[in-house]
Parts: sequence; structure tokens; C-alpha cells
Amino acid sequence: MPARDDAWKLLCEYTENENLRKHALAVEACVRAYARKGGHNEDLWSLTALLHDFDYERWPNHEHHPSEGHPTEGSKILRERGYPEEMIRAILSHADYTGVARQSALEHALFACDELAGFLTACSLVRPSKSILDLEVSSVKKRMKDKAFARGVSREDVVKGAEELGVPLDEHIANCIAAMRAAAASLGLTGTIAAAGSAGS
Repeated sequence: MPARDDAWKLLCEYTENENLRKHALAVEACVRAYARKGGHNEDLWSLTALLHDFDYERWPNHEHHPSEGHPTEGSKILRERGYPEEMIRAILSHADYTGVARQSALEHALFACDELAGFLTACSLVRPSKSILDLEVSSVKKRMKDKAFARGVSREDVVKGAEELGVPLDEHIANCIAAMRAAAASLGLTGTIAAAGSAGS
């Protein structure tokens, strides 16, 4: 399997948008945490999450074409570069419109973490602290009920993702918050909390 450095270079080659890169890192943090919890291959799960949207900027596929655009185009590139089929299948399955049904634990984890990671980022950035370090599950649940907030995030997919994982929604949100807190610096989500903490040390 290619090294993470190679995967990161591939992501950056096709994705210039900083927010899309950070989204990839956020999903990677969440999916890796689930790999660790379940005793799965952390490297495989991590790279799958890191690259799940790497082709999105170039082939966004707003029409949801089943065999063209994202994630199909990216899958061809991954195959050419020797990435494992298990990983490619998981990336194809995270978009319902490809028709690739989610079956493996990795496939369910990627789908479950994708939308939620984006939503947690949005929830963090509207806090006074602009940080995930003081984001709580109750605040996330409240924001989920506000249809005008982060309307691009499918609440149905967030709920369905937790169901597919077999984890209660509150626990799934807590798990992803914890994973993203551990990666807060690279996600740009430390906000003012880190600044206050470092000033006193």
C-alpha cells in the first residue's frame, strides 16, 4: 500500500482548496479512531478517508452521475497507482449514487464520518471560541435541528451513518468530536482556546 506521504501529495495535487484538504484530514481523524476502536488496519482506513474526496474539486459531479465524475474518476487514478481494491470500493460506496452498496466495516465508517466531520467543523467555527475543543454533543444536536444551519450537510446521512455503524447517534458524535479534538491544530479548529492556553504557559 502506498505511504501516507504519497497519499497526501496525491490529495494536494488534485485539491487546492484548503477547506477541502482540512475536510479530508477531519474525516481521516474520525475514521482512524474507529479503526483503532475496532482493531482494524489503521493505515488502510486512514488513507481511505484521506483520499475519499481527492477528486471532488476537479470532477464535482453535482449531477450525481453513477459512473462519471467524483468518486469514479478518482477511483480510476487510485487503481492506476496501486491502491488496494478494498479502499477503492469503500470510496465508491460513500456516494449512494454510484450504486456500490456499503458492506464492510470500513465502508460504513467512511460514510458515517464524512458528513458528520463536515458538520462538526461548521459547528466549531460558529462558536465564540471558533474551536472544537469546547464543542459538546448537545450543541451539535441543537444545530442539527436548525435546517438553515450548514444546509449542505444531510442530517439524514448523519443519522443513517450512525445506524449503519451500530452506534447511538450521541456516542457517534462524541467519538468524532474526540477524534477531531486530537487533530484540532491541523484542522485549524483550536480557535482562541489554544491561544489562551499557550499564553499562560
